[in-house]
Amino acid sequence: MDSRGEEEYGREIKPKLKSSRSFDSKDMFFRADEIDLKSFDIQLENKLNKGKGSVLQRPKEEWEIDLSKLELRYLVAQGTYGTLYRGTYDGQDVAVKLLDWGEDGFATDAETAALRSSFQQEVAVWYKLDHPNVTKFVGASMGTTDLKIPPKSSTSGSETILPAKACCVVVEYLPGGTLKQYLIKNYRRKLPYKIVIQLALDLSRGLSYLHSKKIVHRDVKTENMLLDAHRNLKIADFGVARVEAPNPKDMTGETGTLGYMAPEVLDGKPYNRKCDVYSFGICLWEIYCCDMPYPNLSFTDLSSAVVHQNLRPEIPRCCPTALASIMRKCWDANPDKRPDMDEAVRLLEAIDTSKGGGMIPDDQRAKCLCFMRARGP
Repeated sequence: MDSRGEEEYGREIKPKLKSSRSFDSKDMFFRADEIDLKSFDIQLENKLNKGKGSVLQRPKEEWEIDLSKLELRYLVAQGTYGTLYRGTYDGQDVAVKLLDWGEDGFATDAETAALRSSFQQEVAVWYKLDHPNVTKFVGASMGTTDLKIPPKSSTSGSETILPAKACCVVVEYLPGGTLKQYLIKNYRRKLPYKIVIQLALDLSRGLSYLHSKKIVHRDVKTENMLLDAHRNLKIADFGVARVEAPNPKDMTGETGTLGYMAPEVLDGKPYNRKCDVYSFGICLWEIYCCDMPYPNLSFTDLSSAVVHQNLRPEIPRCCPTALASIMRKCWDANPDKRPDMDEAVRLLEAIDTSKGGGMIPDDQRAKCLCFMRARGP
């Protein structure tokens, strides 16, 4: 082809490039010496950057945290689906709960999706709450990309990498540990009556606040209560909490921990916030006695006895009448007869602790209680 033919060929192809909609792609031809590769690279880079920008500019949820500000320091506890770490977030001491589902065959895809949904439910409940007796929520993330997990032991230098589906929730760190741990430490010497009532009031005020927000905790137990450095109690773990349904029939299912579960929950009947009141009554006994309810009963025996035989923890003879009365009211078999939590607060506030009345340690109990009721500190 001569130079003139080449020029004509070039002129013929240009209209086709401008009107690409009018011809089939198989008819399109390009001259290699006319392709501007540099311009093509620039356009491609701009396209990719635009795609990245659209991801980064996704509006964040109110509760979503910046993982670059989160540093995990060491492992505190580990369960089937969750791992608890102590760390810092933006300079603040925090506790971090990492939730990792399905990686070791524990859950199917459907179960994993349900667990992630429950996680979002926990976050949705928690981030709106603000009360001195409710653990302060810092934030959460639906993924853990780029989050560095410290090794499980100081000898292993490698970091654990979680899958992208893992989630984390960040809350204020409370150095006093769980209420259950505190009670176990005081199992032998028991607690002064003043401290019993202080802890009971903290818990009752926190639950009263939750109920005022139409939130049912559904897993009230001493293990889910945390203490700060000054022994102030704060409610934690909203993994099974939910907004109370207008119709109690919409809330069913065995949700909670066996020894603290109300009869209607154990029996699979509809329930409402009064199931928390029942659990509070069991916690109140546990705080006073520094002991575990029903330590020797199996799941089946306990469920049957609580529902059908009205089994409840035995109240010690040294327990003051006013406190024993609150326990009995709270764990009444009929939910309608249980007090609301704000009433329980008022009843506890009316108790006089100046004369003592705490649980008497085993080695200090009087041998004869025939003529008077012994009182502890």
